[in-house]
Amino acid sequence: MDFLLILKAIIVGIVEGITEFIPVSSTGHMIIAQDFLRFNGPFSNMFIEFIQLGAILAIVFLYWKKIKGSLKNLMPGKWGFKMWFNIFVACIPSVIVAFFFKDYIEENLFSVPTVALALVVGGIWMIYAEKKYRNNFRTETIEDVNVIQALKIGCFQCLAFWPGMSRSASTIIGSWISGLSTVAAAEFSFFLAIPVMIGMSGLSLHHYNLAFTSSQIVALAVGFLVSFIVALIVVDRFMNFLKKKPMKVFAIYRIIVGVLLLGLGLVHII
Repeated sequence: MDFLLILKAIIVGIVEGITEFIPVSSTGHMIIAQDFLRFNGPFSNMFIEFIQLGAILAIVFLYWKKIKGSLKNLMPGKWGFKMWFNIFVACIPSVIVAFFFKDYIEENLFSVPTVALALVVGGIWMIYAEKKYRNNFRTETIEDVNVIQALKIGCFQCLAFWPGMSRSASTIIGSWISGLSTVAAAEFSFFLAIPVMIGMSGLSLHHYNLAFTSSQIVALAVGFLVSFIVALIVVDRFMNFLKKKPMKVFAIYRIIVGVLLLGLGLVHII
């Protein structure tokens, strides 16, 4: 049994669970973690795609009551149909961008320097957007989101293709600009993550044709379970945090980490 691989799986699972749904970029942190742990190659890339599904399962678990209720009201004119139709509309821009640019993005933007820059840019933008748009809402629940708002949020989500920008940050800021309250913005972001991440993970996993060792199978199971448990805790606390406090703390964290990474990169070059 490769215990070092299992340890790496636990660490990466914790990082994924913490960062997937808060506005600091899980993809960016995964790239940093891979580089730091020297956890690279086809298996590590597939591993990261796989454990994202654990984080998604946490959302399904936490919001099962609302998901179940929406599925019972999945007829035209019912709130469930409206909600999932808006989720579908919000997915369209990402599908288009992924179809045309996914390979280019993965080849050119998946590096620590590009992640660091995105963390800084996204952090500054978050501070500006929160100050200007957070309190100018007219939509307080995701059931009241309309198609135009959903499409705008979907367009903002495309910014997350730049690793380090954060899907959560992009959709929440897009929701603010579209007139959603912070709680509605976060919930819409969570629900939007379900089809987007399942779809993206499914497409990525389809490209891998690997024969797994027993250690790799254990690592996959451990990473999935860890990301699920950690995401359960983080999402619940994140929602409670948003009801009381601003997101500026996440922006400051992003800027600090991004500047440090850029500084370390410059030192390394010199």
